[in-house]
Amino acid sequence: MSNIRITKQFTFETGHALYGYDGKCKNVHGHSYKLSVTVIGTPITDASNVKFGMVIDFGDLKRIVKEEIVDIFDHATVFNQNTPHIELANELKNRGHHVILVDYQPTSENMVTDFADKIKKRLPESIRLHSLRLQETETSFAEWYQSDNL
Repeated sequence: MSNIRITKQFTFETGHALYGYDGKCKNVHGHSYKLSVTVIGTPITDASNVKFGMVIDFGDLKRIVKEEIVDIFDHATVFNQNTPHIELANELKNRGHHVILVDYQPTSENMVTDFADKIKKRLPESIRLHSLRLQETETSFAEWYQSDNL
């Protein structure tokens, strides 16, 4: 049986700030992110299996990505835990805002790498994460490919 790639797309809204950056993105701002998740595997050949013909049920992939990424990052503000914005982050938390502190600069490049690590841990053994595309704006995105990270 052939290897097949399937892709599921997700959207979420997230704010962030890039501390130490020399442009406008040093300010707190937000994006309407689009995340495309592509996995690869062989379709199930057992005709008695309810998932017959599927690489992975799109619903199962959706559940993994929603639990690991979308439900956590949607309508959150992300800061590097070492940012001078930590006082702002704490003030927002104290006012009931959803703030995520990460151990990296929250660029699309670092976020897509973090997302890949989280998703890979949850996939069934027979399924491999092929690639992720995190689109930050209409014209800007970061891509992660497993083949580039062997």
